[in-house]
Amino acid sequence: MSETSFFDRLRERIRRRGTVVSVGLDADRDRLPAHLDEYDLPRWAFNRRIIDATHEYAACYKPNVAFYEDADGWRALRETIAYAHGKDVPVVLDAKRGDIGNTARQYATLLSEADAITVNPYMGRDSLDPFLSQSEKGVFVLCRTSNPGGSDLQDLTLESGEPLYERVAALAQLWNENDNVGLVVGATAPDELETLREAVPRLPFLVPGVGAQGGDAEAAVEYGLADGVGLVNSSRGIIFAGEDAGEQFHHAAGQAARRLRDRLERHRES
Repeated sequence: MSETSFFDRLRERIRRRGTVVSVGLDADRDRLPAHLDEYDLPRWAFNRRIIDATHEYAACYKPNVAFYEDADGWRALRETIAYAHGKDVPVVLDAKRGDIGNTARQYATLLSEADAITVNPYMGRDSLDPFLSQSEKGVFVLCRTSNPGGSDLQDLTLESGEPLYERVAALAQLWNENDNVGLVVGATAPDELETLREAVPRLPFLVPGVGAQGGDAEAAVEYGLADGVGLVNSSRGIIFAGEDAGEQFHHAAGQAARRLRDRLERHRES
């Protein structure tokens, strides 16, 4: 992939292809079609078919590394990233990393093969420096997530009166010295999406939760984009759309990706 900035590449991809869809490649081995067991790397065989069926509707792919953290899984992930790049589609690693010192620098080597990564800001700026310093790579900071338990910490009110997630957004804006920072803000929290867009108008959002989690697609499009850049992710709702279709599973995934692309573009054009 080019050494130009991730968000510049993503903006151009969105403009050319007319899509803000992020396809989550969460290749859960327990849900893969049985016929793929004959392959050396079933997760790679699955992802290749998904990419073939969805790449024209995808602004990016977002594999969650939790589904690849074993020897064969890392091989499958590398093949997947290379194949997506061959289709001219960038890859965001959903890794949620964040640590200090040598550990952080080692985590940041994940970006040697991908285009962007999700990170956890809980340990502060120094835990993210090895990611932020790679100006050509994108860094999506967890801010207001789509899971029900996210409010346990993210909604806590600070002495300043602001919720913790707003402080995270403000810090992320300060950390955006290389114009390579975005936020993860769930589509299941549309009010927070609007609040955060007003607070940080220049940061692109990666918005999960549209699809299986039933998030607000209209709010995701309205508030997720900054200067034409942003992503709305669906994982299970796309890749397992054909879970009962046997060897034709990828066709249903392609149809699901196209439907989501069309749905989001209707909101984006309105």
